Amino acid sequence: MNTTRADRLDHPVDPQRDHILGNPDAELTLVEYGSYVCSHCHAAQEVIANLRDRFGDRMRYVFRQLPLPGDDGARSAAIAEFADMTTDQFWPVHDALMRTGPSFAPGTLDGIASRFGLPTVAEAGAAWNAAEERAARDAHSGRSSGAHGTPTFFINGRRYEGAWDETSLAEAMLGSLGHRLHTASLDFARWAPSTGVLLLVMSLAAVFLTNSRIGGEFSEWWQTPVGLRFGSGAFTMPLLQWVNDGLLTIFFLVVGLEIKRELTVGRLATRRAAMLPVAAAIGGMVFPALLYSLIVGSGAYAHAWGITIATDTAFAVALIVLLGDRVPVDLRVFLTAAVIVDDLVAIVVVALFYSGALHLMFLGAAAVATLILLMLNRMNVYRSLPYAVVGVILWFCLHEGGLHATLAGVILAIATPTRPPPNLHALTAQAQSVLQAELRDDETMIRHGPSEPALNALDAIHDRIESPASKLLRAAEPWSSYVVLPVFALANAGVLLSTDVVASHGRLMSAIIAGLVIGKPAGIFMAARLAVLAGIADKPAAYTWRQLAGAGALAGIGFTMSLFIAGQAFPNPDDFAAAKIAIFAASIVAGIAGATLLAPRARASADGDSAAR
Repeated sequence: MNTTRADRLDHPVDPQRDHILGNPDAELTLVEYGSYVCSHCHAAQEVIANLRDRFGDRMRYVFRQLPLPGDDGARSAAIAEFADMTTDQFWPVHDALMRTGPSFAPGTLDGIASRFGLPTVAEAGAAWNAAEERAARDAHSGRSSGAHGTPTFFINGRRYEGAWDETSLAEAMLGSLGHRLHTASLDFARWAPSTGVLLLVMSLAAVFLTNSRIGGEFSEWWQTPVGLRFGSGAFTMPLLQWVNDGLLTIFFLVVGLEIKRELTVGRLATRRAAMLPVAAAIGGMVFPALLYSLIVGSGAYAHAWGITIATDTAFAVALIVLLGDRVPVDLRVFLTAAVIVDDLVAIVVVALFYSGALHLMFLGAAAVATLILLMLNRMNVYRSLPYAVVGVILWFCLHEGGLHATLAGVILAIATPTRPPPNLHALTAQAQSVLQAELRDDETMIRHGPSEPALNALDAIHDRIESPASKLLRAAEPWSSYVVLPVFALANAGVLLSTDVVASHGRLMSAIIAGLVIGKPAGIFMAARLAVLAGIADKPAAYTWRQLAGAGALAGIGFTMSLFIAGQAFPNPDDFAAAKIAIFAASIVAGIAGATLLAPRARASADGDSAAR
């Protein structure tokens, strides 16, 4: 099984197959995947020369082929490899190609080959084919290592993602503190279970602090009033409420943007593709709510059925990733889509069933703010500032109107515009024309960099490449995963472990555990099966029904969303504490059950294949 990461070299530098310039045993290794017809590679050549002057024997430089499409790209790469195979002149030919290109006039490549005594293609025969295969081998290695453009640099085996200037590359090679912190944070963020791990750490920290000697002070600190004053007026809330009503709005904005993306250009863009996870999500909400209500009855806890409908995306996805290739990609897609749907429904449930007294004046203002957002969308306003300003006003109106303010995140996501895909060919041509105009000799005299008009033009081109919705999702998602959810867990997961609480809330806790551990997977499995049998959805043959049941079990990890709804449903601290303990227990059991079902490797059964119509 190939476990190469997409930001590491797929194989280490090998003197037997690589072209190495400098001390073979140097402590610093710079690998470049490049092309002789790439203008950027030619520009980087001077930087590499300066780095070699600077580091001397401490550095070795390796060039691997990543030919750009076109006859000259393939031929120039093959000529360099052929020179290495026949006359051991790779570096002289490499230097000649770099000095001559990136545009080669007719006959230029033949002239370079002749200058170094290389035979023609016709004379070389099978040796020329071998040279082309070596270049293709390097290109395949580059793509496996995550090099999809030229030049792509790797420093000591790790892909470099900074600027190409000499100072930036040198700092990265020397491993400055800033660069080490940057790469460490990238490594952690790219590790798929990182969000779940961070969430778990903060949750355990909350439980530990709550049950420690400073537990009282820790709980009281979250009740500290924070807000704004306007003369004699003020808008203040406890710190805990700012987290649950304010910060969590960012999380629901991300959820809304994700479902919008999936429904427009993603995995749910077609009806039949969407129906399986949508049907499963509906079953995974209705069945546990019914089971909860059946156990609790019509008593004081009947209204808290919403606790059992939610799924914690971070923990569920983290466990799936840790299971590796035992979980087919199609099953990850199914579970992710399903939990996005039920997260979206969960916030609607909170707004409708767990809000306070309604104030029509503020709700009317919220409706006006929503109409303004939709009008901005309709008028093709793509700047983010108007949406941000109106979004803040909407949040305030919903909060004061009695609905849960986090609903503003979902409404803002719906209103944030997408737009037709850009004409990349036209935009690339425009960018090149701007840069070429700036690089004219008469334009570069007595200047430190590109002119302000040129920078503005490039900014406009860059802005057009990505839709506002995609741009907002890219910007907000890391904050949601690495700030909002961990802070939410620290603020809400703390529970005072007490046998008295457990003893006095047995029915409530049983209902929550049964809803999440039994109702959630049963509802997902049965709804998905019925959707396939009814012919309104397709189950991919890549995973079996047993594996789908395992994914359904993982969906019983309610945690973040369940804690959120429990906090809205139970103002009484003892009731809330009992609900927390039940949610923790159910999430642990659901995680173990899901991992147990998914751990064995399995092939899609004949029955599963026949059902996946």
